[in-house]
Amino acid sequence: MSAPRPAANPPNVQSYCHLFYISDSQQAQIERLQALIVQHQLPIVLNTERLHDKLTQKRRQQLSQTSSVPVLVLDQKDKLSWLSDGLSVAPEWDKLQRRVVSAGRKSELLLQAAKVTADSRVIDATAGFGHDSLILASTGAQVTMLEQQPLMALLLLVEQQRMSAQRNWQKLMSRLHIINTDALSYFATLPADMTGATKAVDVVYLDPMFPEDSYQDSKTGKGAKVGKHMQALHQLASPPTLEEERQLLQHAQAIVGDSDKQGRVVVKRPQLASALANQPPNESWHNEAVRFDGYFV
Repeated sequence: MSAPRPAANPPNVQSYCHLFYISDSQQAQIERLQALIVQHQLPIVLNTERLHDKLTQKRRQQLSQTSSVPVLVLDQKDKLSWLSDGLSVAPEWDKLQRRVVSAGRKSELLLQAAKVTADSRVIDATAGFGHDSLILASTGAQVTMLEQQPLMALLLLVEQQRMSAQRNWQKLMSRLHIINTDALSYFATLPADMTGATKAVDVVYLDPMFPEDSYQDSKTGKGAKVGKHMQALHQLASPPTLEEERQLLQHAQAIVGDSDKQGRVVVKRPQLASALANQPPNESWHNEAVRFDGYFV
């Protein structure tokens, strides 16, 4: 999940990141990281440093608190993670294997709302850690993942590269297309009229940032707990303004309106939150924690 997020830096300004690693044998992996940054033109400068002590939880906390720039860690299992307030967070797509294998409209509210098929083209305009993109792509759909934050885009690209090395994940990985950009800028690059085009977009999925208390009932204060991935994203981004929400929804609706099928914009919200841009959806699907609002075009 991401916003449209306010960029931490103006366009084309380099973001500095500190990468800690634990073994000289990881140099080849660091070179692959640098190659991804160059290949995808990510505005990231990696300052690397080898750690000579154990990467304990206390040490992770210390590293994240003393650095003035984002901190990445390459641990003893060669897993890349981002340290956010001492918590190590990473996409960890392999932990979703059971959900991905069994994903279907009966088990996944997102798929009930999106109604994607193997020939669908989907834009996940706020990719975040990419978990919902995996569910969407499990149907056979092609999914373009937009992520504005360069750090998050790098984590996604590294995870895609890691999972592509596993044979049973290769087809799914080939259906994911990761781009470091914000949604509105990307929407502006699409043709004004895509009716009948082979690349017409059938579904735009939006999972904007919400205020941290959005999962709580305003009267009782009770609600679902926010996981560590969500906590981490709040370190990078702020929720969109009402005007940003309006622009995002309006542009998304315009894009799916050019599909030769019924287009859909699907918006993920906390169950108790107001509708995006205060615009009532055509239909909603929900459980105790989250709600998927569908806007049909």
